[in-house]
Amino acid sequence: MLGWFKTNHQALTAIGAMVVGLAALYVAWDQARVMRAQQHGAVVPALQVDAFTRSEGDRLSIGLRVANNGVGPAMVRNVQVIRDGEPTQAIEAMFTALPSDQLDRSWVTLTGRVIAPGELVTPISVDWRASEVGTDAIADLFAEWERWDIEICYCSVFDRCWIATVQVQDRRQVASCPDPGQDVFELYGSETFLMPRALQDETSETAGAEE
Repeated sequence: MLGWFKTNHQALTAIGAMVVGLAALYVAWDQARVMRAQQHGAVVPALQVDAFTRSEGDRLSIGLRVANNGVGPAMVRNVQVIRDGEPTQAIEAMFTALPSDQLDRSWVTLTGRVIAPGELVTPISVDWRASEVGTDAIADLFAEWERWDIEICYCSVFDRCWIATVQVQDRRQVASCPDPGQDVFELYGSETFLMPRALQDETSETAGAEE
């Protein structure tokens, strides 16, 4: 065996070069893995969804806030509103406990929005004159709000995705987000939602008669 080593210098050199090459390849792969992890970590978004109530002067306001407390942009892919554990798009039911003729509402579309780090978005806000709202109505409103939640599915620039909710503050990582569908807040702001309920029924009946 010792004689073989003495007479096969070229083979030994080739084996040594192969070992060095494999070691260099592993080091390069490990460095690339660490670099990818650093790149992902440098752009990780973290959405926090909070319900709020606010009283300023003679105005009572309620709504939702979505803040990106991460270090990278959050690309919102899907928004789902939940009532009693079931998905729904009829979010005007949140506010049935309060006077419908006194409310002032505002909204923004979340689906497709890119929320920058440190940015705060208010997808929905509704307020009333405080003098027009009784304590019983406010108690009914808070009881109703306990039945609701919102799920926002968002992704980083590297397509790593999470779901944030109001009721569970810790985000949940998912493989991907569902298809966008129609944004519930955009639907809330449509003409149909803004119509009084009686007018909505009348419009539906007229459309049905024309068909």
